[in-house]
Amino acid sequence: MTSIHLTRRALLTGAGLTALGATLAACGSRTTTGSEGTNAAASDAAATAAGDAGKKVTVLTHDSFNVPDELKEAFEKGTGYTLEIIPSGDTGELTNKLVLTKDAPLGDAVFGIDNTFASRALSEQVLDTTTSVTLPDGADQYLVDGSQALVPIDFGEVCVNIDTKWFADKGLTPPATFEDLTRPEYKDLFVAINPSTSSTGLAFLVATVGHFGEDGFAQYWKDLKANGTKIVEGWTAAYETDFSAGEGQGAYPIVVSYASSPAATVSDDGTTSSTAALLATSTRQVEYAGVLAGAANPEGGKAFIEWMLSKDVQTSIPDNMYMYPVNPEATLSEKITKFGKTSDAPVVVSAADISAKRENWLATWTEAVGA
Repeated sequence: MTSIHLTRRALLTGAGLTALGATLAACGSRTTTGSEGTNAAASDAAATAAGDAGKKVTVLTHDSFNVPDELKEAFEKGTGYTLEIIPSGDTGELTNKLVLTKDAPLGDAVFGIDNTFASRALSEQVLDTTTSVTLPDGADQYLVDGSQALVPIDFGEVCVNIDTKWFADKGLTPPATFEDLTRPEYKDLFVAINPSTSSTGLAFLVATVGHFGEDGFAQYWKDLKANGTKIVEGWTAAYETDFSAGEGQGAYPIVVSYASSPAATVSDDGTTSSTAALLATSTRQVEYAGVLAGAANPEGGKAFIEWMLSKDVQTSIPDNMYMYPVNPEATLSEKITKFGKTSDAPVVVSAADISAKRENWLATWTEAVGA
């Protein structure tokens, strides 16, 4: 708690010192004396600060935000704004940062709040509820409580992935369902992700709640743990280090990842992928953007959101962030179309239920796995 308070105090103090410095600099540059000169200098400083704020759009994002530079340059050229992106950690970290700084927002807009934290962001009033944009056809299905304070930008599906080559080499039939992962033949083969420290892990926990029910998911996790499931802190450690088909060539051929992940492990000739997604374990994850309440440049924040919904940016999302566009005019690459298919019936848990029960589910999970 101390560090949180220090952070907020530093932000407020820093803002005050910046304004004071600008005023003093303006006073020093003028030869007029007396109160008239002081007032004129202060007015000039305020106008300069307002002009600078109007020319720049500052956006807080999760660490996985990735849009090609040429598209960012097109945004800046087309709008006249300078785009500043501030990576702010995982989705949970990002949301917490917005809540802690809502009285002195760090930017104009946010991208990367997902449906597991959407209701919290809305209830904490960190977003400008007056924002309104024209949504692509069908995107309104992802709105939370009908509010455009959070605008849906893309969606993905968290699910179990497997190393198909590993199973073929071992002559072992791979798992297909949640229940399969607790069977003896898959002992010590699965790496999951801590839902307390990762939005990907939280999405998978929510999937198990949706599949097994609030009375059954704890026992499922106990069974996973008894079957040798390893639990790590984040997706990077799970997929890139422990997963046998990841960069680290780890010891676990089963991992929590995304339905789109197999599109990243396609062979050089584009005909096969060394991994596969178990779509029976999929749950839908939606990512949102919004203008921050109290933003210095709300119009710039809105322009950013409209740009994120544009056909060109939406088309870039699958191959750069491995999520799926909400704009039906966007086109998908062949590898996403072929190897990154989504489930016809993902596990769905409402954002309201997640918000209301998330902490209880996490406490139950912690007790179940002994974390």
